[in-house]
Amino acid sequence: MKKLIAVILSILIVVMSFLAYDLYKGLDIGEKEGTPSSLPSPSPTPETDPQDEYIKNLIASMTIEEKIGQLFYARYDGSDDALDLNVGGIILFGNDFKGKSKDEVIAMIDHLKENSAVPLFIGTDEEGGIVNRISLNSELKETPFRSMQDLYREGSFEALRQDTIEKCELLKELGLNMNFAPVADVSEDPNDYIYLRTLGEDAKTTAEYVKIVTETMAQEVIVSCLKHFPGYGTNIDTHSAIGNDERELATFIENDLIPFEEGIKSGADFILISHNIVAAFDSEYPASLSAKVHAFLEEELGFKGLMITDDLIMQGITDLYGSSEAAVIAFEAGNDMLLATDYKVQIQALIDAYNEGRISQERIDHSLYKILDTKIARGLITID
Repeated sequence: MKKLIAVILSILIVVMSFLAYDLYKGLDIGEKEGTPSSLPSPSPTPETDPQDEYIKNLIASMTIEEKIGQLFYARYDGSDDALDLNVGGIILFGNDFKGKSKDEVIAMIDHLKENSAVPLFIGTDEEGGIVNRISLNSELKETPFRSMQDLYREGSFEALRQDTIEKCELLKELGLNMNFAPVADVSEDPNDYIYLRTLGEDAKTTAEYVKIVTETMAQEVIVSCLKHFPGYGTNIDTHSAIGNDERELATFIENDLIPFEEGIKSGADFILISHNIVAAFDSEYPASLSAKVHAFLEEELGFKGLMITDDLIMQGITDLYGSSEAAVIAFEAGNDMLLATDYKVQIQALIDAYNEGRISQERIDHSLYKILDTKIARGLITID
């Protein structure tokens, strides 16, 4: 009996030894490190994005008044008032260049740059043809820039490319960093208000033009702006009254939107929204004040850049809404920046709307982030 118990114990000891060995092997203990490989490795520390961190820190450092100022692209009035309000951009018109020497223009723009807390978009409308701000002054350019139509007819797309390079070089020489161009509207009818500002060709040809200009401007490091979304068509001049566009959505999809889609693919920085009421999108509000239009541009066309109104001083807008309310509705609609001659009144209108709870800090920060991100991408802001 004692022998049988001894045999059983021996067998148990052998079995337990094998089980212990298998357990040991299952742990796969490393001979050199002495660390079980089955234990989870430490998670790598996520890498921070320096640009994202910079933007968020800058936003956090601003007061609500400074943030709202950045949402405005103000028309220059010769004073430092816009700078004191921390506007995000300043647009210069013909009178700002008229009669000035090149050195005087450079000094004017240098003053703006040196006295802005956050680097500015400094832009103008140098389209060529009937809309030139700089080149009408022979002190700045010997002859004005020619129209897109003339250049295309004489030299096709290569002439347009070279013209874009020349415009960019002149803007950079003077200190500007943005041109409100190219015009992406499609018009083949000389009777249209917008015709002389367009290429005067069909949608496909206009789209190729927009692609060339947008890509060339990016290469030249000049901020671009497609206009006037969703396409001006046959509408009247909205400087004096609201245009009502009754065309079907299919017309826009098959025609007017094609150049904008090409510009978006080509990396356009801004898209400027027209003041026309476009019934196919929104029969109540002008496009510039329509949430539906902005949602279409962002969600259907995939535009992630900056959306900006046409100037909110235009009579077609102020007659309907008044200056203050127009600015608030425009921001609520989805614009990231408001082009404003009446910037003092309209900045205060947005501050009041914030204080009343009508617009949120999150909404303000969303557009501000996009503005600062674009300024960094185009070299206006340098991260140390």
